[in-house]
Amino acid sequence: MKPTKVLVVDDSRVVREVLSRELACDPEIEVVGTAPDAYAAWGMIVRARPDVITLDLEMPGMNGLSFLRRLLRCNPLPVVVVSSLTPEGSELALEALEAGAVEVVAKPRSAPGSRQTLARLGSLVKGAAGARVSAEDRALPRRGVLSRATQKVVVIGASTGGTQALQQVLSALPRTAPGIAVVQHMPEGFTRSFAQRLDQLCDVEVKEAEDQDELAPGRVLIAPGNHHLMLRRSGTRFRVEVKNGPLVSGHRPSVDLLFRSAARCAGAHAIGVLLTGMGKDGARGLLDMKRAGAATIAQDEASCVVFGMPREAIALGAADRVAPLHRVTESILELA
Repeated sequence: MKPTKVLVVDDSRVVREVLSRELACDPEIEVVGTAPDAYAAWGMIVRARPDVITLDLEMPGMNGLSFLRRLLRCNPLPVVVVSSLTPEGSELALEALEAGAVEVVAKPRSAPGSRQTLARLGSLVKGAAGARVSAEDRALPRRGVLSRATQKVVVIGASTGGTQALQQVLSALPRTAPGIAVVQHMPEGFTRSFAQRLDQLCDVEVKEAEDQDELAPGRVLIAPGNHHLMLRRSGTRFRVEVKNGPLVSGHRPSVDLLFRSAARCAGAHAIGVLLTGMGKDGARGLLDMKRAGAATIAQDEASCVVFGMPREAIALGAADRVAPLHRVTESILELA
């Protein structure tokens, strides 16, 4: 197989050198160039024809967000955003995901976690090379377009492409929707801003989960970055646990861990939903849910940015339904 060709775009010379050096250590990646700003990046794209771009958002001249939007209109390429963890950086990263970036990763710092961040970046770059990218209209559906009450709980897992998928699914829910717990693979520091943004767009309440939060109807709890989220029964109610711990299925938070906890404590009262994402986190957990009597849904290939996670679940026979993204909310409410 040919290596994934990547272009590194960042205004910091030090960051360009670090990213290039670490990515080049992977024999499946070829760094075809670096660029200090958006204007230099255009020339490199024409000359080197990269498969993937890593992009800093806070750059002089044309900022990364403007560059990304123009790129997706003129020459759609998968983009992995490398962003700072400042409040401004988190907000820009979410705007980039809405605009069509495939993934976001925290900019490496001189801290113990930087090595893990750089290793994750290599995996994201290789996975992004196969992502579906387009400049299609990303307008949200009208809020609250469906209505049906339920007493069940829903657990949702997503990774690459999941921020947009979750936005579409959750923004169509009514306030009477079942309580929902979500694991979206996203670095620590971005999930709170992501939850706040969804809360502004949705009729349901959306918040970053805190330990022992109740999973009540009309509420969506998002797993904090770098923390596992698990479902627990408390009498006739459900609560969540937010925990540290080792990586599970290569991730923290792990979709598999959330799904397995739902299988144990909710059984047939749960609905599991696995959306777009690279890898296979969540596939085994969805199968556990199905075996426990839960209803299960996997997003179909045509509407996925990356079909990895749903494909693995479907191959295991874990999905009762395979649905296009625009039918996922409707399917949840029908099953509830």
